[in-house]
Amino acid sequence: MIIKKLIVGELLVNCYILISKKNRKAIIIDPGDEAEKILKVINEERLKVIYVINTHAHIDHTGGNDIIREETGASLLIHFLENNSLRNPFLNLSIMMSNKGKKFLPPTRTLEDGDKIEVEEILLRVLHTPGHTPGSICLYNGKEVFTGDTLFAGSVGRVDLPMGNREELELSIRKKLLTLPDEIKVYPGHGPETTIGEERRNNLFINEFCAEK
Repeated sequence: MIIKKLIVGELLVNCYILISKKNRKAIIIDPGDEAEKILKVINEERLKVIYVINTHAHIDHTGGNDIIREETGASLLIHFLENNSLRNPFLNLSIMMSNKGKKFLPPTRTLEDGDKIEVEEILLRVLHTPGHTPGSICLYNGKEVFTGDTLFAGSVGRVDLPMGNREELELSIRKKLLTLPDEIKVYPGHGPETTIGEERRNNLFINEFCAEK
């Protein structure tokens, strides 16, 4: 699997394109904005996009959904608890951004914890990690984990936005992410890559709430 990262939009979201080496099929994770920039890579690389996956429904992670789906014919996948937020400008935060009142098309299918998403040699397992939003997910393949806005290098997701929950975020990180091996590489929704081991040792936010338990 080849991983390409594009930084898109006014909030500098990491959009990941996962490419199978066999037949150049692809998965796009969080096409948050600048759909034309993402499509340029798709066309230049001659990729066939099978899935668009949103780690959650916030506008900075979903802004390019509809254009990319229309241009590529890809299926959209998102956790079932985020389904309504796609069409709710308050919950998807578009009411707060420059593209006010955005309502997105519904997903092709919804996801649950433990679901598997497979495209040739790419196999992702869904980890339901509520906290930042009720239906936030991470995507794990045994070597890497794409964490959306659940875990960052040196930080964790916000819980002061609509439907955020600090206790759920703490539990998600402790039970779903800190149980992974130290060498697992973390590809977050914003900022640089890290590893589970690095965050276990040095993430002050994690150390703070884990010490409370």
